[in-house]
Amino acid sequence: MKRLKLILAIVVAVFTTFVGGKALAYDITVNNGGSGTYESYQIFTGDLSDSTLSNVKWGNGITAAGQTALQNKYNATSAAELAEKLSEFSTSEAEAFAKEAAKYLQNPGTLTGLAAGYYLVQNKTVGENEAYTNYILEVVKNVTVTPKTDVPTVEKKVKDTNDTTGVTSDWQDSADHDINDKVPFQLTATLPENYDSYNSYYLNFSDELSAGLTYNNDAKVYVVNGSDRKEVTNYFFAGKDKGKLSFAIKDLKQIAVDGAATGAATIDKNSKIVVEYTATLNENAVIGSAGNPNTVELIYSNNPNNSGDGNQTPGTPPTTPPTTPPTPPEKPGTTPKDTVIVFTYKTVVNKVDQNNKALEGAGFTLYKKVNGEWKQVKVISASEATSFEFTGLDDGDYKLSETTTPSGYNTIADITFTVEAEHETESDAPQLTKLNGVAASGEITFTPDKTAGSLTTEVQNKKGSILPSTGSVGTTLLYLVGAALVVAAGVLLVTKKRMEA
Repeated sequence: MKRLKLILAIVVAVFTTFVGGKALAYDITVNNGGSGTYESYQIFTGDLSDSTLSNVKWGNGITAAGQTALQNKYNATSAAELAEKLSEFSTSEAEAFAKEAAKYLQNPGTLTGLAAGYYLVQNKTVGENEAYTNYILEVVKNVTVTPKTDVPTVEKKVKDTNDTTGVTSDWQDSADHDINDKVPFQLTATLPENYDSYNSYYLNFSDELSAGLTYNNDAKVYVVNGSDRKEVTNYFFAGKDKGKLSFAIKDLKQIAVDGAATGAATIDKNSKIVVEYTATLNENAVIGSAGNPNTVELIYSNNPNNSGDGNQTPGTPPTTPPTTPPTPPEKPGTTPKDTVIVFTYKTVVNKVDQNNKALEGAGFTLYKKVNGEWKQVKVISASEATSFEFTGLDDGDYKLSETTTPSGYNTIADITFTVEAEHETESDAPQLTKLNGVAASGEITFTPDKTAGSLTTEVQNKKGSILPSTGSVGTTLLYLVGAALVVAAGVLLVTKKRMEA
């Protein structure tokens, strides 16, 4: 027994030598903390036994004014009394205390070499596409903490319609359309897991259309909870902001407040915010595999600890959308961009004669079958070039009719053909995978070029025939004999008169 006591005494002496008689130093390890950095603030100091802090006093992380303000707010006369009350707080009450304490922070420290105490941990910086964590309160010994943070997501989708069959796709990542089509788009945002921790929440769909698409000013915004879908368009600004199309709201939480009062909509972390609008494919559309890409990114509140007080007074929902874009919070978060592509194609027709030489003077009209009826697409007059294009087509059935025939040539029968196209519908970078033209009638073949988005063909006109005349040799002989008889009769008449004389 005496020997054991001696060994313990030696261990204590050696340990005291190494720590210099000072209190033990502890580390906070952040698990799944992202690429940002963290800092700590000592709220309370004291003596640590297991996970219990005794002899509690104010730490150096709270200003003197803050110490007084916190004691007054929570009806405590000392740090020890406030700590006693905190031990009975629920999670939500503890989060509220952290936000109050954060108003009076000073002396930020690292996460290593800490004295025993009660600490507030927060992000100093965040990485790209990351959000600030909720304040973390922790009694420090060597401890591992997991940040309570999350970010929203956004995706963009488009619909594809085959005019000939009348079939419209579900929302997907690519589509093909004719020029002048109204192209449907959908933007969907999810909310972060810690959405409830925010006092207010800024949200902005920053949407970029290519030059080949013109926004039709017809956006509708919805809050979607499962199968329930409520329109909230009038809360959102919709228009241009810094050169991009913007669908933005200053405080998403206000919708839920008004919804509770009016039954309009409720919002929580499981809700989705959905924007739907159309844009017209215009004459600037890019033809071929490059397509017309369109992107969206979400700009959002990313700091639950510094998101403002919001406007949480129930009221009547607005009757018209705001006309100016709302101001975003300082250093908002931004999601990665999501891209969809709209493709369109062209048919190139070369007018040739029976010798495959360019032929002038032929005019054509292109029709497309839409819901079972032929609809005129474009007229090419006889005076135009011998090679011409029908630009801005999508898949479907078409008919090419010759409306002006060159003099001396036969009019060709109507040519019907199908444009076949396929593209990736679920991809971050959709590709055009197939483009082909198949003739249903008429002697034509197509040469496809996916890159150019073209289907090239030759349309041949043939000259009219010079038909033979039956009996033509006999008729000529008859003419010759008749002429000879006339001459002979004349000669006989002259001879007779001379003899009489």
